[in-house]
Amino acid sequence: MARNNVTVSEVVNDFLLTLSEDDYVSNVQDYHVHQLALRGIREMGFDVMKRVKSLSIPVSDNNTVSLPDDFVDFLRVGVAGQGGAVHVLKENKNINIAQELITDSSGNTVDGNGDGIADVQNRTTGAVNTGTQATNSPFLYESSTGRQYGAGGGKGAGYFRMNYEQNRIELNSEVGVTDLIVEYIADEARSNNPSVHLYAEEALRQYIYYKLVQRKSNVPASEKQMARSNYYNELRIAKARMNSFSKEEALNVIRKNFKQSPKY
Repeated sequence: MARNNVTVSEVVNDFLLTLSEDDYVSNVQDYHVHQLALRGIREMGFDVMKRVKSLSIPVSDNNTVSLPDDFVDFLRVGVAGQGGAVHVLKENKNINIAQELITDSSGNTVDGNGDGIADVQNRTTGAVNTGTQATNSPFLYESSTGRQYGAGGGKGAGYFRMNYEQNRIELNSEVGVTDLIVEYIADEARSNNPSVHLYAEEALRQYIYYKLVQRKSNVPASEKQMARSNYYNELRIAKARMNSFSKEEALNVIRKNFKQSPKY
């Protein structure tokens, strides 16, 4: 197995072992260092070392897919085709799928947020609710119906909409699949055994020290500024190593751009 990752526990233990009695953070607690390490992994994971996951998630009866617990942002949403290919769906924010209605303890019909029927109808812009799920009404333009303005365009296997309020992906009825492929950026701090790439290990140590001295009143301002500079320098080095562009990759791009194509 490849050893290109180091766990957060190993980074924390190594950080605590290297502290001396005259350090500004010599009296720090273990759990405090561990929490800062998780925050550092989360922050660096947004732009330096993105952890990309791809899952096949079942589609529910109301054409929705629940987002994973470690979901941060989506990269691709699609359906599996022949030969393992993924047919990408296009995002369409105009898809109008109202929330399901339920009955509260007082016998009133409300949605998942506790809003009444009038609130749901106002929010869904004229959708007709049947008691379980609203149906899509035509888009309106100059008080006339039947014109599908803003329904999306381009080539795609179907359409979807991200509903972050209810933590799910909503599909249009034309997709008609049982499983959805979701490729997304995952939050490494929420994994069972968080780890960091070896390229970013030193950047994580510098982040921990920088955050520890940032709010200490007995630490000189020069030391805080040096800790901040060391962290961002190590972060820059880690980003350069993670996103390196080799000579062979450059030649492949040149060859692909100048590749001859058949003439008809």
